[in-house]
Amino acid sequence: MNQKQSRFQHIGLIAKPGDSRITPVLEKLRGFLQDMGLDVHLARSAALALGEKDHLPSKAELARICDLALVVGGDGTFLNAAREMADQDTPLVGINQGRLGFLVDISPERMLEALGAMLQGQYIEDQRFLLEARIGENKRQLALNDVVLHKWNTARMIEFETRINGRYVDSQRSDGIIVSTPTGSTAYALSGGGPLLEPSLDAIILVPICPHHLSNRPIVVHGDSEICIEASGRTDPNHLRVTCDGQSILTLEKGERLEIRKYSRPVRLFHPLDHDHFTLLRAKLGWGGRP
Repeated sequence: MNQKQSRFQHIGLIAKPGDSRITPVLEKLRGFLQDMGLDVHLARSAALALGEKDHLPSKAELARICDLALVVGGDGTFLNAAREMADQDTPLVGINQGRLGFLVDISPERMLEALGAMLQGQYIEDQRFLLEARIGENKRQLALNDVVLHKWNTARMIEFETRINGRYVDSQRSDGIIVSTPTGSTAYALSGGGPLLEPSLDAIILVPICPHHLSNRPIVVHGDSEICIEASGRTDPNHLRVTCDGQSILTLEKGERLEIRKYSRPVRLFHPLDHDHFTLLRAKLGWGGRP
């Protein structure tokens, strides 16, 4: 295949930082792409892994010049790339160098075969929505998996009120609450007893974390819902934190509330033509095996 046959001309490479196992995979990918006459652009993480220290663009900068980005690492690397590149509409392809790999679903052993087909337009496009968490006027973060309000630096439960579209839902005493996308339904929400949602569903899951009342159960609401959570009772806001995708942390001051809604721009994922969500679930969760 040559450059004219590829639907994509500028390919970005993103790597899990500080993982020496990534380097041979990056070298193989770069050589494969360059042999096809394509322009390869390295994010800072990939450039450092390959020993290059000149121009080191961020992932957001990479998204502005690339029409396809390859993420080599685990789901955490993919989540970070998705948040930083969401506004540029750049499709992402995940190559698994991590452990579980719900989002990075292509193995290094078959990456060249899968990538060669994708570059010729043979792929499944999958759009996933993100959540936007806001606190006050200036604190904002995106999440592809989940936004989690949780206790911080205390052994006691926290108390908070939840409203959906301005309507009061409940007052809850627990260790916190997980607000998850369908993508995140296989992550922390799953550990908390939440349901697995098919990724294309337009829905948001609210999963309590170790609630005091066992009648507090996970609920699923429409994806366009606006969720507002505010500390109540004797809970000190200093004992609360908001974590997005398990990677970035926001704080609350007295009188502030957490507002969560669907972000306006989805993330575009590319998968091989044989990708199947339920096959992935069976493989990753061990369904169907003998006890």
